[in-house]
Amino acid sequence: MSVKFLEQILGELRSAGIVKSRRGASGGHALSMAPDEVTLAKVIRLMDGPIAPLACVSLNYYERCEDCKEEECGLRRVMVESRDAQLSILEHRFLKDLI
Repeated sequence: MSVKFLEQILGELRSAGIVKSRRGASGGHALSMAPDEVTLAKVIRLMDGPIAPLACVSLNYYERCEDCKEEECGLRRVMVESRDAQLSILEHRFLKDLI
């Protein structure tokens, strides 16, 4: 991973209030909140955007599909199940679980 790419990631995490940074010889980056307060869902949304596999089932980035009758769409029903399964895990797992 390049330093520039890592700096971009840390910048996004800093903007979201997840990490803090300090310049200087004893500087660096550190978590600005406890690792048991940061869900994996929050980090994934911050880094990658929607967790949902389709925009029409996203809770935070919803977009309606063109010419679609959502109440009749079989694919949408499956994707809602998929989204819910992912969220049931990611909303209940925290950075502390990765440490």
